[in-house]
Amino acid sequence: MPRQLRIQYPGAVYHIMARGDRREPIVVDDGDREMFVATLAEACKRTGWQVLAWVLMDNHYHWLVRTPQANLVDGMKWFQLTYTQRYNARHKAWGHLFGGRYKAIPVQARDKGAVDYLRTLMDYIHLNPVRAKMVKAEGGLGLLDYRWSSLAQGYGLPPGKKRPKWLRVEEGLKQCQLEDTAAGRRKFIERLEKRALEEKAKQCGLPPDALCEGGQMTVRRGWYWGTQAFREWLEAKVGASGKAKPKGRSLAASAESRAGHDQTKAERLVIGGMKALSLSADDLESSPGSDLRKVAIAQAIHSVTSVSQSWMAGRLKMKSAANVSQQLRRLRRGELKLNREAQHWLDQCVS
Repeated sequence: MPRQLRIQYPGAVYHIMARGDRREPIVVDDGDREMFVATLAEACKRTGWQVLAWVLMDNHYHWLVRTPQANLVDGMKWFQLTYTQRYNARHKAWGHLFGGRYKAIPVQARDKGAVDYLRTLMDYIHLNPVRAKMVKAEGGLGLLDYRWSSLAQGYGLPPGKKRPKWLRVEEGLKQCQLEDTAAGRRKFIERLEKRALEEKAKQCGLPPDALCEGGQMTVRRGWYWGTQAFREWLEAKVGASGKAKPKGRSLAASAESRAGHDQTKAERLVIGGMKALSLSADDLESSPGSDLRKVAIAQAIHSVTSVSQSWMAGRLKMKSAANVSQQLRRLRRGELKLNREAQHWLDQCVS
């Protein structure tokens, strides 16, 4: 069976889901869960993704994500690989963590009726712990007591430092015609808790038929979530057979454009960093790969682009991708200490 086509375009919204290999856990303790959320936050910072809802279960996760740029594939590649590497390092394990390909279903989010599709998916994601019987509303354990979702870490919190910037709570509340106030957030949670009490746990969060217009798909299966008109719009964009139409923009062109954009951004960071940190072209050639000015520039590029470490190694004369990886790891662990000037420049770049 051919692989499902990845449809990418600026402003796309996706329901993303991935499971552990052979449905085994992808987190085993709260340390893993915190690492997972931190890695998601990094992915959003690098890509500009905006998250409307997320939940982390023991062996799978769900996200509802908007990609302002057409960078789903690059961002997911970075996230899945990075989290796997961190998980394996933490548990002294090796090999795949996720089973098969992640699912990324395009969601209708702008046209008439789009609010219903977004709200349905938000409820489906947030009520996942109820369906898994990890939250039992009738027993007094509320949804906010499950820490690992955008409810406890976003919708249940007032605006401020504890609410992630990449989580679009205000937009999510508007899908339910609610304001981002204490009363609005309370009504949002109460509505979900009411559904949890009234609906059977196995189907909690799903609409009665869970079908799009025309019965083309369900929340759990299919290749899009929206009206028949939305399906036709997607097909016109990439072609029903997976080949871009002559007047359309191919997925390969989209990926090429994204790569070019990231390299342009990375090059600006190199030039800006060299100027700010007094790193001349001669210094770039002659200084070692461990030069802290190079490490600071590499960290800035790593934080806000998806440019490869091989590109960084070549551009910054850092010998190899393995050396770039090693130096960034040492910086992250605190084994390297940037001077005040370099740290200030880096903080400005990634803030």
